[in-house]
Amino acid sequence: MSASVLVCLAPGSEETEAVTTIDLLVRAGFTVTTASVTDDGSKEIRCSRGVRLLTDATLVEVADNDFAAIVLPGGLKGAEAFRDSPLLVETVRQFHQSGRIVAAICAAAGTVLVPHKLFPIANMTGFPGLKETIPESQWMDKRVVWDRRFNLLTSQAPGTAIDFALKLIDLLAGKEKAHEVAQQLVPAAGIFDYREWVE
Repeated sequence: MSASVLVCLAPGSEETEAVTTIDLLVRAGFTVTTASVTDDGSKEIRCSRGVRLLTDATLVEVADNDFAAIVLPGGLKGAEAFRDSPLLVETVRQFHQSGRIVAAICAAAGTVLVPHKLFPIANMTGFPGLKETIPESQWMDKRVVWDRRFNLLTSQAPGTAIDFALKLIDLLAGKEKAHEVAQQLVPAAGIFDYREWVE
């Protein structure tokens, strides 16, 4: 049985990061559930550039389901909505405490994880323009950062979303599956496409 992954969305989430991650996870054979984090319980999300996405459920409906990983796309307004949602923060805390993967990209790490001290000593990255939101002792200037000590995956921006999604596939299903998905994409130079299977 393939792993299930929860992708959270809020008004202002970055659509490229969200849709790229969802698409690649589906290509890898995972079951992906999208969940809205909204004040009014709406499942329709207007993303950072105005693209509208319809989620499968609200977070309250699925937060306790058995997912292998939770994904937090960036987009500053979306990340702020995550930060201000007690349910979202508690859900991330439960994933962390149970040893499941927490994956955050762009603004999400510095805006959500850091203020709530969810990963106080984990290595992480995020959007370079928001570098100051991540403590210097934790910041790593890399496209993708995997801190295996805490099962935390972070990445930088829309342009690193393919790297981010491929690494998540690698973690959940292995390098062969990540390589298989990467082959379908003809990824741009600079994206780790698993032709060389190294950490």
